[in-house]
Amino acid sequence: VIEPEVLAGHEHGGRAFSRMKAFDEKPTVAEVVSSGIAQKLQQLLDRSTVHILPRWLGFAVCLALYGLRVYIIQGWFIVTYGLGIFLLNNFIGFLSPQIDPDGDGPLLPTSTGDNFKPFSRRVPEFKFWYTSIKGVCTAFFMTFFSIFDVPVFWPILLVYFFALFFLTMKRQIKHMIKHEYVPWSWGKKSYAPGRQVHKIRK
Repeated sequence: VIEPEVLAGHEHGGRAFSRMKAFDEKPTVAEVVSSGIAQKLQQLLDRSTVHILPRWLGFAVCLALYGLRVYIIQGWFIVTYGLGIFLLNNFIGFLSPQIDPDGDGPLLPTSTGDNFKPFSRRVPEFKFWYTSIKGVCTAFFMTFFSIFDVPVFWPILLVYFFALFFLTMKRQIKHMIKHEYVPWSWGKKSYAPGRQVHKIRK
């Protein structure tokens, strides 16, 4: 009869040996290639963070190419509708504050005090751009597969999208007016040379 302590020791030793064997195994060629591609892509993304205008121009070009393809093939309208809803959702997140003022969180940042506090978005600009361009590329890729070409009367989708866009933007503008904020930070105020700034004496 094998004692339970001896059996447990053998099981623990077997698991440890399996882990050591897993560490000794070399990564496959596919893993090395995918890791290298991921690192290169991350480096390109890190370098592109400061180039705001070129990034959005590239997004505009990709969106125009997608629109041209859909116009030429005359199909995949349901994919286009889904892409529009996805971009609208990202845009609303870009315009919305990180902390909802209707909740119990702190008030929205303002620049009326001595310390300037920039507007903090729920979806940062770079994330907004990155997710949007990924959505366009994914939709472009889907147009090569007929399974996604669902028959639909596209004018209905177009009217519904514009109605949804109008109602969503109307609600967002009302929210901005109610809480007196704008989703852009213009930077800290600078004073002209020679202008005196009065300080509060304690």
